[in-house]
Amino acid sequence: MKKTKLLLALLCFMATANCYCQLRTATADPQLGKATIDEVIHAMTLEEKVDLLVGAERRVGEGFNSTVGESMSLVQGVAGTTQPIPRLGIPPVVVADGPAGLRISPVREGTAETFYCTAFPVATLLASSWNTGLVEEVGKAIGNEVLEYGVDVILGPALNLHRNPLCGRNFEYYSEDPLLTGKITAAMVRGVQSNGVGTSIKHFAANNQETSRGNNDVRITQRALRELYLKGFEIAVREAQPWTVMSSYNKINGVYASESRALLTDILRNEWGFEGAVMTDWSGGVDPPQQIHAGNDLLMPGVISQRDTILHAVRTGRLSEEDVNTDVRRILELVVKSPRFKGYKFSNKPDLKAHAEVTRASATEGMVLLKNEGNVLPLSDKNIAVFGITSYEFISGGSGSGDVNEAYTISLGEGLAGAGFTNNPAVRETYEKHIAAEDERHKADTSNPWARFFRIRPVEFVPETAVLEQAAAEAGVALLTIGRNAGEFVDRKLPDDFELSEIEQQLITNVCKAFHAAGKKVAVILNIGGVIETASWKAQPDAILLAWQPGQEGGHSVADILSGKVSPSGRLPMTFPINYTDIPSSANFPSAAPPPGVSSFRSVRLTPEEEANPVRNVHYSVYEEDVYVGYRYFDTFDKAVSYPFGYGLSYAVFEYAQPTVRQTGNDFLVTVKVKNTGKTAAKEVVQLYVNAPASGLSKELKGFAKTATLRPGESEEVTLKVNAADFASFDAAASAWITPAGEYRLLIGASSADIKNTVTVNVPQELRTKVHDVLKLQTGITVIKKLRN
Repeated sequence: MKKTKLLLALLCFMATANCYCQLRTATADPQLGKATIDEVIHAMTLEEKVDLLVGAERRVGEGFNSTVGESMSLVQGVAGTTQPIPRLGIPPVVVADGPAGLRISPVREGTAETFYCTAFPVATLLASSWNTGLVEEVGKAIGNEVLEYGVDVILGPALNLHRNPLCGRNFEYYSEDPLLTGKITAAMVRGVQSNGVGTSIKHFAANNQETSRGNNDVRITQRALRELYLKGFEIAVREAQPWTVMSSYNKINGVYASESRALLTDILRNEWGFEGAVMTDWSGGVDPPQQIHAGNDLLMPGVISQRDTILHAVRTGRLSEEDVNTDVRRILELVVKSPRFKGYKFSNKPDLKAHAEVTRASATEGMVLLKNEGNVLPLSDKNIAVFGITSYEFISGGSGSGDVNEAYTISLGEGLAGAGFTNNPAVRETYEKHIAAEDERHKADTSNPWARFFRIRPVEFVPETAVLEQAAAEAGVALLTIGRNAGEFVDRKLPDDFELSEIEQQLITNVCKAFHAAGKKVAVILNIGGVIETASWKAQPDAILLAWQPGQEGGHSVADILSGKVSPSGRLPMTFPINYTDIPSSANFPSAAPPPGVSSFRSVRLTPEEEANPVRNVHYSVYEEDVYVGYRYFDTFDKAVSYPFGYGLSYAVFEYAQPTVRQTGNDFLVTVKVKNTGKTAAKEVVQLYVNAPASGLSKELKGFAKTATLRPGESEEVTLKVNAADFASFDAAASAWITPAGEYRLLIGASSADIKNTVTVNVPQELRTKVHDVLKLQTGITVIKKLRN
């Protein structure tokens, strides 16, 4: 009997324990990765959901430092993190700046180790390579540093169009052409993300000025927006699927980009098929609930007021929890892809030596030879005289969030010395003394919060006549470097920036006069991030090499070109005008500092006075040039330029054969044989333009390819594929992309101004693709038009 009671008691205990275990399992918190995303969302409280949508930096506090973008949590010096939710197994995602390389703090408290990153060439130089394969390799190297330093997403690449050369961040952007922009961006994204880390293509969209970028209203036609300012993003999304997109600060036709459901949902997701998450630029937008409804999933860097506002909006019915859940799902999908979620053990030791070789090689391929009279380059005389402050203070890249904390920068002098050149001692000593004196005069003010973004560079000067004449007598050739830097927060200006200063003009004149009098040659090196005026002085030197801002190995890269180790193969990704006023947007771009009190840093609501009396080119910008940007304007209106889009010289000479076209349905395969008829091994860039009569444009780039290195006498067949849909223009009245039936001319050239051959193709019937009728102008504007002949 006792045994029976004991057995019954044991069975009852086991049943109770089993029920308890089942109850505990049923009520245990689901863990991301083990449970489905739906199950995790279902288990989240409303507060946790909103936590995930607002960046974690609110735990540090609200303020300007978060706007600039620097976090000391997890990985020191990153831009920020998402909010972790440990209860549900949700770790943070770490994001960091870095279009030209990863930007983190190079030193950390408590360790003597350093955490430098590689400074790669700026975006403008990479676009000048016209080589998507090369850019993808650069992306792979950048992505490796992102991975090994414990970062999940790099905030780049940046791909806003070069609407105007005074934009302070043009060095971070690729081109004035949307096709080149999109193709180079897609290559960079593929390269970075091949490491299992993410990118954030930015700034979506039409963020083309820094002045009042947080509030500027871009007033633009649907056609220009679709054909130019959105097209590069569309190409990148369709071809590379970046993990994230960063919305821009500015408004587009009256609506903040980060609050535009038309932009972020109708176009980005529903038309283009974007599968990732959207985050704001740092402190972008003014209406958090509207941002969440629009499809801006993550508000960065995150402040408490955003969280509270979203919670209140859900509880009062202004914002649906369905919208919140949709955005939460996208953030969780981002989290589960991240190395941190997967438990990757980062080393903090990427192969910086190997990456230095990548940056050196990539920089040479994007440098553009603008002039080479008498084949002065490559240099045959190793005895040189090097002039210009920037020769000794070489600029590796721009400033602001696009800067990189690299271990070193090779100056031009150092690079030339490494290549066996000898700089005139008297000239070198003259510059070293001047730079030392300038550094004493401009000692860094450590109390200045901008010190980490902007360095006061030594002012240029002209050596005395005796020094110039002695150098001309002793050296075989003169090199002279002109430097420019720009960056985030401010746009460039005309005097002493786009235009050369009086001292720089005098330096070029005096050096050329002294050396030409001695029968010697002069080459000018342009170490710049964006377009400058060249027409007034380019006739004086014998050669001009556009080196851009070539990264930390820049001096070596320039020396590789000057010595003839590598033939220049870069081509301009934008047009160099004769005068600034020749640019069609010149009247509609800030040419002076904004009025006092205008914020350029983040989005803030305009005051009633500002709303009533907005300042043109500050509070709003009118894109009167419409689709006529860059060569689309200059070529269509037959406007002379200093250097055309796609232009660049070589140490070789190339011959183009007559192209052939094979049509299959609406696809056209254009094949052309290119032969090196020169005496130097080199690469050529083949450019394919289309003349579509209905577009009103002279030509538009529709394809390009770079050859392999061709030895003298060697040929390569280049095949470019285009589709009739690529010939379409956007018709705002029909809200559709339309390719009319008829004949189209395909132009094969070495630049937009150097067309080698033309072939004609036929589109048998009209093609029409309907899209959302959104992002309309809210106020009328007058756009320039080409009068038909």
